[in-house]
Amino acid sequence: MSRALAVFHGRFGRATVYQLNRPFNIHAHREGHLIFHVGGMPACIDVSEGHYDLTGTSVVAVNPWEPHNFLPADLDGGAIFFVLYVNAEWFAPDASGTHRLRFGRTQFKRTPALDKHIRRTAALVCGAPSLSSLDSELRRLIDICYDESWQQAEIARDPRANGSVTDFRVRKCIKMMSESPGAEIELDTIARESGLSRPHFYRLFRVQTGVTPNLYLNTLIMEQALEALVASETPIADIGFDLGFSSQSGFTRFFAANVGMAPTDYRRAAKILRA
Repeated sequence: MSRALAVFHGRFGRATVYQLNRPFNIHAHREGHLIFHVGGMPACIDVSEGHYDLTGTSVVAVNPWEPHNFLPADLDGGAIFFVLYVNAEWFAPDASGTHRLRFGRTQFKRTPALDKHIRRTAALVCGAPSLSSLDSELRRLIDICYDESWQQAEIARDPRANGSVTDFRVRKCIKMMSESPGAEIELDTIARESGLSRPHFYRLFRVQTGVTPNLYLNTLIMEQALEALVASETPIADIGFDLGFSSQSGFTRFFAANVGMAPTDYRRAAKILRA
């Protein structure tokens, strides 16, 4: 199974170094997502409707709420990836919600200078960084990647990936899901309470958000799971039960399908950097 070599949570979002050798389910994040291959055999990733190689010569950037899934080439040793989950409010605190973080291109080339910066920052994450040192290093790296994604952009990205929701019924559905995200939530019930038929609900939700209701709910559950694993000492079985799973094994399967590793392995590597 894949494993976490280093995980830091902070105001910036999450900075991680993973050894990955198993595929993920299709999933999404509220954060922007930067993926850097730093060792081992190249792999692939599907982002929305595109298929991209993960190699040491390029960067893959995923906008908030863009569906994606990881496809390893080496199912034994795997490969090493430096992965950033960028908090849009930290990145652009004065921008409106739909314009805080949007990359211009899914995949772009690494310049020699960018590659050096990536490897230096990955090494810092694997060390014992202070909040100030990691925060400033990540800021420089993310700014460079953001600018490169737009300098190399060729066509406009799908605006739905920004998470802009204008229909009041979809906003109501999101509010109900967000108030108590859990595996036991019945999406058909949420659709009825919002005045929508099941087919209309699923179609309208995807048009408005770019993801299915199931994928959106899974993202909310994962956010709660990650927070509980890192910020508390609550037993993993209890975290799973609180999130609506009937067994620890069910929660572990769900977590591994979305993160690539068991929650025990993630918790073991994770640390919080506080101001």
